[in-house]
Parts: sequence; C-alpha cells; structure tokens
Amino acid sequence: MRPIEKWKETVRDRVYDLAFKPDGSQIIMAAGQRVLVCDAKDGTIIQPLKGHSDTVYCVAYARDGKRFASGSADKSIIIWTSKLEGILRYTHNDAIQCVAYNPITHQLASCSSGDFGLWSPEQKSVNKNKVSSRITCCGWTNDGQYLALGMMNGVVSIRNKNGEEKVKIERPGGSLSPIWSIAWNPSRDDHDTLAVADWGQKLSFYQLSGKQVLKERTLNYDPCCISYFSKGEYIVMGGSDKQVSLYTKDGVRLGTIGEHKAWVWTCRVKPDSNYVVCGCQDGTIYCYQLNFTTVHGLYKDLYAYRDNMTNVIVQDLITEQNLRIKCHELVKKIAIYRNRLAIQLPEKINICTDELSTMEYRITDKICKKFECNLLVVCSQHVILCQEKRLQCLSFAGVKEKEWVMESMIRYIKVIGGPPCKEGLLVGLKNGAILKIFIDNPFPITLLKLSLSVRCLDMSASRKKLAVVDERNTLLVYDIKSKELLFQEPNANSVAWNTQCEDMLCFSGNGYLNIKASNFPVHQQKMQGFMVGYNGSKIFCLHVYSMSAVEVPQSAPMYQYLEKKMFKEAYQIACLGVTDSDWRDLATEALEGLDFETAKKAFIRIRDLRYLELISSIEERKKRGENDNELFLADVYAFQGKFREAAKLYKRAGHESKALSMYTDLRMFEYAKEFVGATDPQSSKLLITKQADWAKCSKEPRAAAEMYLSAGEHAKAIDIIGEHGWADMLIDIARKLDKAEREPLAKCAMHFKRLRHHGYASETYSKMGDLKALVQLHVETRHWEEAFSLVEKHPQFKYDVFVPYAQWLAENDRFEEAQKAFHKAGRQNEAVKVLEQLTHNAVVENRFNDAGYYYWMLSMQCLDIARENEEQKKEMLEKFESFQHLAELYYVYSSIQRYTDEPFSSHMPETIFSLCRFLLNNLTKDVLPGISKVNTLFALAKESCKLGAYKLARYSYEKLQELHIPSRLVESIELGSLTIHSKPFHDSEDFIEDMMCYRCSTNNPLLNSRGSVCINCRQPFIYSASSYEVLPLVQFYLGEGISDEEALSLIDLEVPHTEDCKARGPNMGSGDLEALRIDDELDHTDDDPFSAKMSFEQGGSTFVPVKVSRSVLRSMSRRDVLIKRWPKPLKWEYFRSLLPDVSITMCPSCFKMFHSEDYEILLLQHNCCPYCRRPIDEPN
Repeated sequence: MRPIEKWKETVRDRVYDLAFKPDGSQIIMAAGQRVLVCDAKDGTIIQPLKGHSDTVYCVAYARDGKRFASGSADKSIIIWTSKLEGILRYTHNDAIQCVAYNPITHQLASCSSGDFGLWSPEQKSVNKNKVSSRITCCGWTNDGQYLALGMMNGVVSIRNKNGEEKVKIERPGGSLSPIWSIAWNPSRDDHDTLAVADWGQKLSFYQLSGKQVLKERTLNYDPCCISYFSKGEYIVMGGSDKQVSLYTKDGVRLGTIGEHKAWVWTCRVKPDSNYVVCGCQDGTIYCYQLNFTTVHGLYKDLYAYRDNMTNVIVQDLITEQNLRIKCHELVKKIAIYRNRLAIQLPEKINICTDELSTMEYRITDKICKKFECNLLVVCSQHVILCQEKRLQCLSFAGVKEKEWVMESMIRYIKVIGGPPCKEGLLVGLKNGAILKIFIDNPFPITLLKLSLSVRCLDMSASRKKLAVVDERNTLLVYDIKSKELLFQEPNANSVAWNTQCEDMLCFSGNGYLNIKASNFPVHQQKMQGFMVGYNGSKIFCLHVYSMSAVEVPQSAPMYQYLEKKMFKEAYQIACLGVTDSDWRDLATEALEGLDFETAKKAFIRIRDLRYLELISSIEERKKRGENDNELFLADVYAFQGKFREAAKLYKRAGHESKALSMYTDLRMFEYAKEFVGATDPQSSKLLITKQADWAKCSKEPRAAAEMYLSAGEHAKAIDIIGEHGWADMLIDIARKLDKAEREPLAKCAMHFKRLRHHGYASETYSKMGDLKALVQLHVETRHWEEAFSLVEKHPQFKYDVFVPYAQWLAENDRFEEAQKAFHKAGRQNEAVKVLEQLTHNAVVENRFNDAGYYYWMLSMQCLDIARENEEQKKEMLEKFESFQHLAELYYVYSSIQRYTDEPFSSHMPETIFSLCRFLLNNLTKDVLPGISKVNTLFALAKESCKLGAYKLARYSYEKLQELHIPSRLVESIELGSLTIHSKPFHDSEDFIEDMMCYRCSTNNPLLNSRGSVCINCRQPFIYSASSYEVLPLVQFYLGEGISDEEALSLIDLEVPHTEDCKARGPNMGSGDLEALRIDDELDHTDDDPFSAKMSFEQGGSTFVPVKVSRSVLRSMSRRDVLIKRWPKPLKWEYFRSLLPDVSITMCPSCFKMFHSEDYEILLLQHNCCPYCRRPIDEPN
C-alpha cells in the first residue's frame, strides 16, 4: 500500500465531522459554526453555509443525495437541500452529538446528550426518546431496520425504526471506556457486523444480536473516528495518535495513511473509490489516494498473490483450482518455487510446503525475524532476500549462509532451476550487468554486460539463449555461449521463453502480445496487461490485479515452419496447442512432402482413419521394396481430390490402369474418356458399363438401363427395369430377345410375375416353351380356368394344378370343393383326410346333419378308392359299409338333437317316435361321439306318451334311470317317470300293424334288440329317409347267371295288363330318378309268381334272401321294382314294392327311399336331396 496526498486544505476552525455526497462529487464538513461544502476533486470550498449559532459537531448526507443534515451545540438540527438551501430546523434539549440518515427510508436520526429523535419528511413532528447517558455516535444497519447508538457509559444500544430498544451491549470497561465511534460493515457478506471504537483504546466487533465476533484489537490511542471502505474490505481510523491508519475488516493494522500535527477527529472514504479524506483538530483537511501494489509470485502455471492485504491465494492457472491462505497480518512479499511458498509478514517469513502437489499448502518452517527487502525468492531449501545491492541466502531456520554484494542495484531476480540446494539465480542489475549465481557458490558468474539497465530477464529451457528487456523497452536475445546478439525487437516490457519449446518466446508491450519462433517474423495480437510466463500454448498475463491464462494457438509459428518445409519443427510447435484445422494442414503438408512419420502423428491427433490407412499402406509397400515416390504422391493426390495431378503422376509412373480406375470409381466418366481416348474399344465398353453402374447408384435408373442395353448387358438392364416396374420397356426387350436367350427371358417373366402382369409373363413363358413354369404361373396367380385348359392339353400337369387348387379351396373354407379337387388330382388320401377332418369338426360342433353328409361322402370316397385300387378294395368296402351306417345314424340323430335342444320342432310326433326307435334299434354297444342315448330315450319317452305307447314310454324312463342325466333334463325326466305310472301298462293297438314285416306278415315289437330286421324272417326293414316309417319294400336277389343288364332287360319286357291302367305316380325329377306308381286297380297277387317266392316258414334262425329267376323277372312290372344302381365294385340292389298304392321315390345319387310327397316337400325346402344334398338340376 502506497498513500499519495492528492490535496490539502486549511480552515480556521476545528473540523469535527465530514460526509461525502453519495456520488462522491462534494464533501460537507462541520467546521466551527459553519457547514462547509467543498469540491471532492481538489478540496476547494464551494460555499460555506451559515445557520447555526454554535459549534457544528456533526453532518450526514441522505443516500439519495437530495438533502443533508447538520447538528450543532446550539441544540438544533438543520435540513439542507442538495442546492445548499436550508428547508427545516428542529431542536433538542441538549447539544446535538451525531446525526445519521436511514439508507433505505431516508429517516433522520439525531442524537443529543439526553435523547435522540427520529424525523422523516412524511412526519410533521419529531419522535424523541430519552436515554440514560450521552450519545456520542450512531449508525443505521444496511437494510435500515435498526439504529445503533454508542454512549459515554460504554453501552451500545440497538433500536428499531420506532426507537424501541431491541439489543443492549454492555462492554466490560463501562464508563471508563466511552464509545466514541461505530460503523456497520457495508459488505453483503458482513452487513450485520458492527465495528465499535472506544476510548479504552479497543476496537471490537459485534453482530446484530449483540454477540461479540472476531478478535478484540488494542489500538494504543484514543480513536475519534472509524469508517469502512464501500465494499467493506478495509477500515480507516484516526484519533489521538495524530495519524490516519488502514486496517483490515478484521481489525489487523496494515499501515499508516498519513501523519498529522493534531488529533484526527474525522475520516471518511469516498464512495466506490480508494480516496480517503480526514479532518484534524487544527483545521487541516487532507485527501489521500491509496495505491495497493500487486504482491505476487509465479512458477510455471502456479500463481500466488496477495488478497485483501492479509490473505494469499494460490491459483493453478491451468485447472483454475484455488487455495486461500489466511495470514491475519499484512503480507509484504510472496515467492513460489516448485512445492515451496514463502510469505513475508511484518515480523516473520512463513515457509509453506505442498507435499503431495495437491494444492494443500501447510506451514512447515518459520523465520521469525523482521526483514526489509526489495525482492524475495524461495528455493527448495533456502530463502533469498534482495536488499538493493545485497543478496542474502537464508536457510529455512533463519541462518544466513551466504551473501553476495553487487556493484549496482538489483533490478530483477529469478530462480532458473537446478538440483536442491544448488539452484541457479538469474540476476539483472541497474548498470546493465546480467549475472548467474548458484546458491552453493559464493562467486557470481557474469553472463552479459549491457549499456542500459535491465528491466526483465529470462533464459531458454536449454540454457543456451538469454532474452533481456532493457529500460528503453528493447528486447535483446543473445547466445549465451558466444555472447552474440541473435535478434532484437522494439516495444517490449516483459519477456518469457516457452518452457516446452526451445526456439519460441513471447513478449508484450504497447498493448500487443508478440510471439517469435526461431528467426521467423514476429506474430502479433492485441492483449491488455503484460505477459509474465509462457508454458506450452498458455501465456500468463497480468492485467491490473488479476492473472489469467490466455490460450494462444501456435498457428502462426507453425505455418512459418511449414513454409520452409520444416515438418518436424512444425510438429513440435503444433504440440504446444493449435486448432484441428491447423493439425490437418500440418498433416497434409507433411504427407505431400512425403514425411510420412510426421504426417502419421498429425493425422493421429485429428483421428483421420482414412489418411492413416493410406499412410499405413504406403509404409507396407515401402517395406516390400517399393520406392517410387511419384506413385506414392499420386496416391496422396488422389486421396486429396487432386485427380488430374494424380492421373498425370500415375501415367508418368506407368500405371494408367490406376488412373482409369480412379476416374471410374469417382464417376468422372468424361475425364476417363478423355484420359483413355478413342483408341481402345474394350476400355470404352467397360467405361459405358461402369457409367451405367454409376447411373444406377445415383438414382438415374432409366439412363442406367439404356446404357446397359447399349453395352449388351441385358440381364442388368432387365433387373433395373423390373425393379422400377416399367412393364412397357420390359415387354419390348422380351419380344426382341431370341428364345434361345433363356436367362434374360426368365428374368423378364419373373419381373412380370412380381409386377402382376399375368399376360406378359404368360407370353414370355410361352415364347420360352417352358410349360411347367407356365402352369406354375397360372397356379400362383389363381388363374384356374387357364390352368385347367392347359391340363386338358397336357395331362401330365394334372397333379401340379389340382393339388394347389384344392389347397386354395381349403384355405378359403371351401372344403367340400377342396375334397373334390384332391379327388380329381388323384390324391385320394388327402381327399379322405379333408373329409375326416370335416366330419370330426361337424361332430365336435354338434352339426350332426353335416356329419351325416360328410360320412356319406367318405363312404363314396372309399368306394372310389376300392374301384381304383385293387389292393385296398376289401378294406375300402368295409369302410364304405361302416361310413354308410354312420352317415344314416348321424342324419337321424340330427333331428332328435334339434328336438331336445330347440324349443320348437318341425317334425310330427310320429316322425320323432320313428326316428328314436330306428336309432335305438341300430345303436351298437360302441359309443358314437356326439350321439346322446339320454336325448334319444328322453325324446322317445315324451313322444310315446303323446302317441299312447305307454309300455314303451315306461321302458324308456326306466332305461334313463340307468344313465347319467344332464341337470337340464333331471326335472322333466323325474316328472315323466312319475306321470307314466298313472298310464296303462300296454301300448296302443294302433302300433301293432306299424311294425309288420311285409315279407312274412309278422308284427314286430316297437324296439328290437336285433336291430332293424324282422324277428321272424330276419328280412331287413326298408325305411323312408324322411319319416323313417317302414316302407312296403322287399329286397330280392338275382338268380345265378343273371347279370344286371339282363335282369334290367327282362323287367323292361313287362307289358301293362290293361290299357286304361294309369301310373299313380309319374317319374319325378330328371333323368334316372325312379318314382314307383302302381295302379290301384292292379290286383293280381294270386297269379303273381313273386308272391310264391315270399312264402316263409316262421321261426327260422337265419336269413333266407329272396332270389328270382328269369321267368319271375319277366313277370315283374317295371313300375313295381326299384333298383339301387351302385357303381362297381358294388352290385346293384333290387327292391319290389308289395303295396301298389304307396308311392315311393328313390334319390338317384344316395339311393335313399322316400315317400314321394315327403320328397317333393323336402326338395322344395332345400332345393336338393336332404340326405346327399344333390341339387335338383344336377345331371346324374
């Protein structure tokens, strides 16, 4: 700290108090009975203000600068405006001691010997409060909430804005230590800290709560005034010692600002500045400017500097890591070297060490002596003190080990490194001498002798060069060994060598930073402050009080080396710090200069794998013995995009093919044609093909296709055209191609199929003659009619058409058609599997009518297999009989199931009665899936009750008791079982004739355990397929040697007996539909030869079939005979009607018999046979 007296003014009266206008432009002073207004710049009195009749003790300015107040021994307060006009006066009962304005509300506190008052512009009166002791000083907190009062009895009273006491601080000295001055710290961090100065010669600090903080300081004088700097970092005090002193905010004395001849009654700091004004008892006023010098030290990227006069901050300029060391005393000098830090305090030197290099300094040694020195440096085990011409080397214990006395004043000193206890010092003297001193050597070594004083010094990293800045700001660089001046530069105030590069230094001056590499021209850029260190790409710059690390790209010196093709040196410069683009330029230049090692390192820096692969390949080729630098350079040019230069070098090196490949790979076909010329047709064709490849890749497919066609590459052209769906171009190509060119034609057809141009694909396959592919095309496109027509011409493809057709039908849920298609394709097994699955599904889903139909179809399928396959004939015929039986059972049960499950039935009770009896007569011991015996017996019991068959109903209910009955039927069955006991035990006589055998006239029981055969003659009953009543038909068999054709011809020879006999039932349907109509008047049973064959001895145990001879056949009427014309290998079955008045119709497809009227109704309802579902209009 260096105080400079800016001005001095003398008045005739004692100056008790002064205050600055908030903008710092004016000072108001309490001098005698006047208030003086002065100019703050030079102390000139602007105007004296008269208004008081006695001595003015105090003045205060409002924070807004609009008014100020003065208090006097005349017991009055005057409010003045900034225009120096008095606007208000009010009084107290005693002399006014102090005044203070609230910084927020501008409320004025005025204090006298016995009370204090609070006045604000909004109030008409002053609120006054009595106190027990004389008030000597007062001050508001920064937020304006509280007012502190200092009193003669040593008490500090803290009041709120209404004057009520909130805190009372009673000090140990009491009235022996009267409070004479107080001040609140204006800092935001310490705004609740109150500094109290008393005449017990103590400086104390308190919080708003009244708690004492910090250390109490002894002053050794009576303080009259205390004032904070605007930011609260320093305190200014004056008093009976006739001095103005500077203290830290913690009360540590830093030094004397000014010494005077009389007591200092008041001192104030100019707002937001380092100017201090004080007033003395003798009427003199002084203004001082305080200059706070920079105390710091730098070693590489570690910077230590003084902060707030008593702290040391160590900063890593690279990582910006900081460490604050609190010394609690004035820091006079700082030195840093490696892990050592020396701090000179007024009475000692502290040596701090960072043992682990983690920015954690601890005090390891102390030299407890008072030293006066100009410069201070520290080494690993020593401290060097510079005292004008004298250098002293002290150990950390404070022992003086060596001393050097110079011939002139020392201007600059620096540690330049070395082993511990043998470090070297670089010393510059005022007479121009430059010395090197080793601390273990008593004799200095003279390096140079200049004519001018040395201002700054530095030595290069290798100790070979010396840079000096003289007092004329000229930079001189010498070779230390030869003492030769290498170069000099003007306008320099500091210099430093780069610690990582021997040939680089920088210097600052005139607002510019200058970087010089080797003997190249200086590179300049603007910079504020001056440079103190240079490490790699970091330049350490001190501007005012702050040190900063400036990142300076080393681009300019690097490019200077590149211009000279000095690639290795340029790489060393680049390592200090350049941009990525600079690295790329270095790598490229080195590569073109064929310095592959440097280029490789540079490309690794920017992670350019592409160029690294090139360099690696060139190095491999060099290892294999290649040494053609022109070829290497051509590869480099090609990588860089300098294609013409690369082509010229390829041609010169005899590698024209590489140039051609380069051009074609880059799609530079015009350059390639120019390079090749018109002499090589093969190369030209190759170029066209590659150009077409490029057009394809560059999304110009039509041009690519045309180029391929012109080059004869039909396959590639077809691929492109087909891919883009240009069917018109594709068919043109297909029609132009010869049929022998099968591969491109096949590709055309494939694309037509993909594009769904069935006609074009068919045309192409036809041109090729590929019938199998044509069939496959029709199948894939589902053009079945065309496929069928092709199969008619070429039956060998039947399997290829009908199998996919059947599969397609099955996928579309057309299973019956699919079964037929499998059958047509000769895939009988698949056909049977489809039907079996359909049948199974129908049974599982309770679609018993469909199940019966599918079983019938299965039986017919088995019949077809038996006819075509002799090996499976027996097995298939057995299955035929079984499936025919199952078909009829499920057909019958479907009606019973609907009757039991649905609320209404379309069948007559007699029909349900007959259906149930038929089903029960034909059910074997094997349980058939889906067919419920419970449902059948329940239906039979209900209908038997209705029709009067009470015995049968009783039997049915008894049988039901033996079975597991569903819960839905339990109640009905139990009720029916009870009800039937009220009925007769026998059946109605109407049922006796219903089960009469038409062969032997035996009346059969309603339920027959032997099945649907007569209990007497074993003749099977023939049932109507609609009502399941027994039809008056008897089956007969042909005698030996009589074929079906002969029998049919014999029956057809029959001549009607009378001309007027009329067929009761004309043929129905179409074609071969057989409907038997016999005239009622025809009655020749006595003469009928057939009736003789029907005589039967009752009680037989085996069935004796009716066989007829030729004469009998000849006697039969065609209208009386029904024939089931089964296809081979089955034989025809013949039936004779014994009741001519009963009209019977037989379905020509399934050969089921119906009452004609029932059949007609069913045909009208279903438009087909109810059993085999044959449509009416379908030809047989």
